[in-house]
Amino acid sequence: MRLALFDTHAYDRDAFDAANRRFSHDITYLEPRLTSRTAPLAAGFPAVCSFVNDRVDEEALATLGDGGTRLLALRSAGYNHVDVAAASRAGIAVVRVPEYSPHAVAEHAICLMLALDRKVHRAYNRVREWNFALDGLVGFDVRGKRFGIVGTGRIGRAVARIAHGFGCDLLACDVAPDAALVRDLGVRYVEPPELYRESDIISLHVPLTPSTHHLIDAAAFGLMKPGVFLINTSRGALVDSRALIDALKTGRVGAAGLDVYEEEESVFFRDLSDQVIQDDVLARLLTFPNVLITSHQGFLTREALGAIAETTLESVRAFERGERLVNAVT
Repeated sequence: MRLALFDTHAYDRDAFDAANRRFSHDITYLEPRLTSRTAPLAAGFPAVCSFVNDRVDEEALATLGDGGTRLLALRSAGYNHVDVAAASRAGIAVVRVPEYSPHAVAEHAICLMLALDRKVHRAYNRVREWNFALDGLVGFDVRGKRFGIVGTGRIGRAVARIAHGFGCDLLACDVAPDAALVRDLGVRYVEPPELYRESDIISLHVPLTPSTHHLIDAAAFGLMKPGVFLINTSRGALVDSRALIDALKTGRVGAAGLDVYEEEESVFFRDLSDQVIQDDVLARLLTFPNVLITSHQGFLTREALGAIAETTLESVRAFERGERLVNAVT
């Protein structure tokens, strides 16, 4: 089947080319993001693939439908960037990748936490300038700290196992508590306010929905321990960025590790090194020495990329054959 991949980079092409040896789809790689303006590029393609920072709204979907597209394959677990109801009206089925490598994202969350704790990012820059002083680089033992996990799905469970290995006391909140985590790791499920009050480290692992938008706002920060570490590798809009800045300025948040940002769409995955950042909130966050921001790279491992490509192309083949779409978004 002819498939157009939007918002592609070299690592996408490598992973999809390798996976496609088993499927033999006719793939065209496109660099632009999928939006209402770029949707005409997909004319004549029955299947289109998009990524998390595309904007697949009603106008884009209408254009895709008029151009003959009947399948929108998301190479992501999240689908908040797609108007699913509009896709249905346009006669376009939507599929996603519900799981690729939870370990990739979980390990990146722990990576951010450790780098902030031991000031690795600051030490790296110092040493490159021949400054070998240790002042200002004091961290803490992770062992014995209370680690709060918001959301214990696949990624949250992986984080819990890693944090348990460090010897942390584990708290969690989730609408569906996992009995295995309670039994095997001693996880204690609590309500969000208690988790905020008691945790030394908080890691977010819930999807972005209307109910989780700005889940971490000024009120939530007000409940947290002074000096708490906040890690977000899930969705940027879970955190009210302006409230985070206020919490950093007062010391309520001791450090923040962000792989996602609520206005990342116009910034992440692009080389803007020769431009002036127009986002004042992001620019302010980047001034804090205790904030570490990565560009939504938590998924970026060979294993995860391979799983994303395999699952996506499998869904395209199932659609081509008229089979049930097991990863359909409804």
